[in-house]
Amino acid sequence: MMITARELNRATLSRQLLLEREPLTVPDGIRRVVALQAQHPASPYVALWNRLTGFAPAELDAAFTGRSVVKATLMRITLHAVHAEDYPVFRAAVQPLLYASRLGSRFAAAGLTPADADELVPELLAFACQPRTSAEMQAWAEKRLGAGKKDGAWWGLKAYAPLHHAPTDAPWSFGPRPSFVAAGTAPVPEDGEHQALQALILRYLAGFGPASVADVAQFALVQRTHVRTALRALDGAVEQFQGPDGDTLFDLPGASRPSAETPAPPRLMAMWDSILLAYADRSRVIPPAYRPLVIRRNGDVLPTLLVDGHVAGVWRPTGGGIEATAFQPLAPAVWDGLAEEAQSLTALLSDREAAVYGRYHHWWAKLPEAEVRML
Repeated sequence: MMITARELNRATLSRQLLLEREPLTVPDGIRRVVALQAQHPASPYVALWNRLTGFAPAELDAAFTGRSVVKATLMRITLHAVHAEDYPVFRAAVQPLLYASRLGSRFAAAGLTPADADELVPELLAFACQPRTSAEMQAWAEKRLGAGKKDGAWWGLKAYAPLHHAPTDAPWSFGPRPSFVAAGTAPVPEDGEHQALQALILRYLAGFGPASVADVAQFALVQRTHVRTALRALDGAVEQFQGPDGDTLFDLPGASRPSAETPAPPRLMAMWDSILLAYADRSRVIPPAYRPLVIRRNGDVLPTLLVDGHVAGVWRPTGGGIEATAFQPLAPAVWDGLAEEAQSLTALLSDREAAVYGRYHHWWAKLPEAEVRML
C-alpha cells in the first residue's frame, strides 16, 4: 500500500492533535502525543496550548508538581515531558544510549568507570529521595569522591541516573537552576531493554507514524539495526506502507491516516516542538529550503508558523504582540487565522512570560528578507 507525502503530513498532524484541538486532560494529552520537547521550560506549555481545548497552564503546573507528568533526560539525550507511566519504559529503551554517552570520555577523565557508576547510582538516588539542587548534588559528589572528580561524576550521572527534574520556580514550573529528584524506577531486567524498545516503537508509531526505520532511530537516537530487530519482533503488530520515496514505512493497524485534502489550521508552534525533530526525513513538516532557517547549527529550533501543515515562517513575542515572519506569500485568510492564534497565545504568555524566548532573538538578524507582520 502506498502513501503520499501529503498523507504522511496529515497523519502526523492528526496524531499530534494539530488538525483540531481536543478536550483532553494534560496527562492524557501528553500520552496521546507521546512526549513533548522540554529544553525550554515554556515549550511544553505552548505545545499543549496548540493541542488541547481550553488549555490552562495551571493544569500542567499541577501535573508536574503531582508527578503525573515528569520532565527528564530521555530520547536523543534531551529533556522531554512525558506521562509518568511512560517514563520507565522510555528510560529503559534509551538506557544504552545514556550509558554510552554519559559514562564516556568526560566521566572517564575524572578517573571513573561504568562500574563506579553502578556503585554510585543507588547512593545518589538515596540522596535524591527529596529534591536536590545541582549545587547539593555536586557537594554530594565532592564528599563521596573528592573535589577533583565531582564535576565529571555529576556531569555523567545527572543524565545517566534515573532522575526527574523537580519543579523549582515560576513562570513555567522550572527555573534556570534545576533541581533533581529520584525517579524511583526499578533496575532494567535482563533483556528488558529490547522489550522496552519494542514498546517505545509502538508508542512512537501511535504518535508519529507512519515512519521508517530511520525515523524511529532518529527519534530515540538508537542504532537502526536495533530498530530493525525490534520491528521484526513486532511482526503482526505493525503493518507496512510504501512511502513517497519508495521507503518502507511502518504503522499501527487502524491508526489515523486522514485524507490528503483534510484542512490543517494555522498554528504558532513552540521552540523545539516535537514534530520538527521526530523524523529523519523532516520534509514531512519542514520544507527543505526552510530547514536551516529554523533549525540552527547549534541545535536551536525556532518557534515556527505552521501553515497548511508545513513550516512557513517563524514568530517571536515583541512589545506590540506576536511578530510573524513569513518565508513565503500567505493568503489573507491565513494571516487572519494566524492573528486569531496570536491573540490567544498573547493572552497565555501575558500571564506567565510575555517576552518568552527573548534570549534567542539574535537569530532573527540572520534570517533572509521576508514579509513581517505584527499580529
